[in-house]
Amino acid sequence: MTVSLYQTGVSGLLAAQQQLATTGHNIANVNTEGYTRQRAEQNATIGQTNGSNYIGSGTYVQNITRIYDKFSYKEQLINQSNLGSADSLHARLTQLDQVMSTSGTAVAGSIEKFYQALNGVADNPNDSGLRSIVLNQAETLSNDFNELTNNFDQMGKSINGEIEQVASKISNISLEIAKINDSILHTQGLNQTGQPNDLLDKRDQLVSELSKYTRVNTIVDQNGVMTVMVGQGTTLVAGITPLTIAVNAGDPDALQTELRLVGPNSSVAIDGSKLGGSLAASFEFRNEHLSQSRSEIDRLAMVVSSTLNDSQARGLDLNGLQGANIFTDINTTALQQGRVSAPSSNSGNLNAQVLINDVSLVPTDEFEVTLTGGVYVITNLTNGSSETLGLPGAGTYTPSNPDYGFSFVENSGTPNADDSFIIKPTKNSAALMAVTLTNASAIAASSAVEVTPSTHNVSDGQVKITNVSNPSAARSYDLTVDVYETPPPPLPAPQTPTGIFEFRVYNTTTPPPAAPIASGTYTPAVGPALVDIPAGSPAFQIEISGELVGSGTNARETFTIGDAFGVGNGNNAVVMAKTQEQGITNGKRETFSQSLGITTSKAGSKASSAELVADTAQALFTQAYNRNQATSGVNLDEEAANLLKFQQAYQAASQIISTANILFDTILAAVR
Repeated sequence: MTVSLYQTGVSGLLAAQQQLATTGHNIANVNTEGYTRQRAEQNATIGQTNGSNYIGSGTYVQNITRIYDKFSYKEQLINQSNLGSADSLHARLTQLDQVMSTSGTAVAGSIEKFYQALNGVADNPNDSGLRSIVLNQAETLSNDFNELTNNFDQMGKSINGEIEQVASKISNISLEIAKINDSILHTQGLNQTGQPNDLLDKRDQLVSELSKYTRVNTIVDQNGVMTVMVGQGTTLVAGITPLTIAVNAGDPDALQTELRLVGPNSSVAIDGSKLGGSLAASFEFRNEHLSQSRSEIDRLAMVVSSTLNDSQARGLDLNGLQGANIFTDINTTALQQGRVSAPSSNSGNLNAQVLINDVSLVPTDEFEVTLTGGVYVITNLTNGSSETLGLPGAGTYTPSNPDYGFSFVENSGTPNADDSFIIKPTKNSAALMAVTLTNASAIAASSAVEVTPSTHNVSDGQVKITNVSNPSAARSYDLTVDVYETPPPPLPAPQTPTGIFEFRVYNTTTPPPAAPIASGTYTPAVGPALVDIPAGSPAFQIEISGELVGSGTNARETFTIGDAFGVGNGNNAVVMAKTQEQGITNGKRETFSQSLGITTSKAGSKASSAELVADTAQALFTQAYNRNQATSGVNLDEEAANLLKFQQAYQAASQIISTANILFDTILAAVR
């Protein structure tokens, strides 16, 4: 009886000691990140039979377990990944918004100042000082475009650096988890019934850290070894075998870095945008938001350069010469070739380029041309639409449904089956924009030809000069245009207007009956008549519009066309200045300022939306974290109460042992 009582007391003492140690461990780790509260599971030992009764023989600690709720922990992981993605995207979009608000505003101001200077030349075309200001403002404008795209480049490099750092962190976490798995496996191999709680906490802490960077799923086998999967099921840790994430240069664009999952014997490409967490946010920002803003700014730079160069080419400078380009030609060889990139997987040797035909139609989308089934097929990678272009060898291929304003051009070499080419129609337009006009007198402020209506004309009809392609040659023409409504049929038919007008264009010095240069009919209700002068290879074009009254040969309205060059002529500068308010960009729906404003407002709107998403993600994560901590976290008040309780249990068990000793001494004394 005394021995049994002694064993009972010792078991209680040992159990209380382990309870105190566990409680003390909890208190000591109250501020340890990732620590899960532990509890000693205490059970009664099987009683000993004494006659018809069972007499208890004490207690024992069966296991020290973690107070762990896998469901709340899983919820915390999911929200941690969402928060990592939202915070990263918000930070980057805020940075983009700041760049657009500063550098974008600088571009807008430069456009405004350039046109103010151009208006000054239109008013005083022979003022060399005003002309120099135009060139200076053009230089400032191109520099601002260069600076803005340079900011984009720096942001892209920063994102690539961040992707590389995160990939390195993920790889290190993978190695650490594999090491812990190995330690747990060896611990279980010693037939220990308890769990290595602190190792499990460390592993869960690593998984929690991993969830900031990517979406995480885990599976634990019967030996306690964890398999870790990231993204949409890509295995990162297979038991005790860690895999790593490597960053490679993009193909075909080296700056679009890509990820590869590297194992002991091989590596496979993985889509970073589908991994979740901050890593996916980095890919989303770089490949979507930053790329879109860059493309829109590139398109704006292209449209500004092309529009002003074309306007310049329609006029004459102070020396009577056709105006030269103010900015870099949008179809230089470097720009054309830079718009096409070929993956390294291509087996052919085709060298291709992209020619811009109409800047007003050029989209910011990305395209892929593939040689499929023996023909070129172009696919819009933004909306998925595709069109067959034709057989190889034709040289130039222009999409027509819809017309994207550019042509795919075979330069040299030949393609092989399944070769593909990535097309970015606006690429490098802002980065390579530069002022090529160096002489202020070369600004083509003067128009080449002008239209003078006859003083006898009474209608609102017009004849306008359009599309001057060779202003020097246009000066040589001295023309007369006469227009009249075709006469109605003779009586007895009703004498009602026909609504059809006839026109003649002839040399003023050799009027009819000499043969006219051009003649024809048009219907004002349908549209104006466009006439090339001369036909075939026109130096300019005239547009005849409106109802020019009268009927019959005696009711003609006439206009004369002749040389308009003069150092005081600023008509072409006026035309150039009007392009500021014309819808040219994005299918002729947006002015330059509107296009830039839309790009800037998009960045601001995205940043604002990202802030709301980040705030929501933070709230959801906080709730999930608090729920998990309510179960698994250390409560000092509770642990303090447990400390007193187990201290008293320890003291009481000591009294049991003391009592057993007294009884044992009494028995010994009785038999002496």
